[in-house]
Amino acid sequence: MEKISVTIIALNEENNIRECLESVKWADEIVVSDSGSVDRTIEICRGFGAKVYSDKWYGFGKQKNLCAARAANDFILNIDADERVTPELRDEILKAVKSGNMAGYYIPRKNFFGDRWIRRCGWYPDYNLRLYSKGRGGFSERLVHEAASVAGPKGYLKNPLVHRTYSGISDYMARMDRYSTLAARQMLDEGKDAGLTDLAFRPLFTFFKMFVLKSGFLEGAAGFTLSGLYACYTFTKYAKLRELKRGLG
Repeated sequence: MEKISVTIIALNEENNIRECLESVKWADEIVVSDSGSVDRTIEICRGFGAKVYSDKWYGFGKQKNLCAARAANDFILNIDADERVTPELRDEILKAVKSGNMAGYYIPRKNFFGDRWIRRCGWYPDYNLRLYSKGRGGFSERLVHEAASVAGPKGYLKNPLVHRTYSGISDYMARMDRYSTLAARQMLDEGKDAGLTDLAFRPLFTFFKMFVLKSGFLEGAAGFTLSGLYACYTFTKYAKLRELKRGLG
């Protein structure tokens, strides 16, 4: 049977990483790329027998490919520290890899805001290609919003990956600064610009898309809050891009 390596990138994840590792301890190997944790992340990972490497930060896509390159096995299951593999998903993964029919598999994600599973706002099923043959693909080497792709047939798994996305508004806002900066730099590298119309209308469309088109209104206050937070993120990344483009950042 094809063996599976789990790859994880981490930075100061002591509050998340234990449950994550517990959910994948069935894997043949766990490889972690740590980019400078000052908490107990590395200690916890080693306690689970993971192979831990200390790396400088290269960006999400490149970091994940670096992690996969160190894996002993061809089939990679990439997860984040705030994600958990349920027993049902584990069994489905093992069955899928054993079949040998596909070069990669999309896995749905069950995303949570606090303790609430968000079914709308475009948050479910949120398919991501996370199980793949590294000999036939890998992640785009973007600073942020990276995605994996493979050459060959792809399948879809049914059981979701549990994603403890944000513990609440403060958690979202704390991470928004980092992610919006990375997104702005990525857009700058791609030659994009941001005008006043982008700052005025893109956030409004983000809110409209999530709250109306993606039925976020059916989530009540949580849907309204998430739509507003993502509109804020959209404004911030374009404002930062405008600042970088004009040499002010």
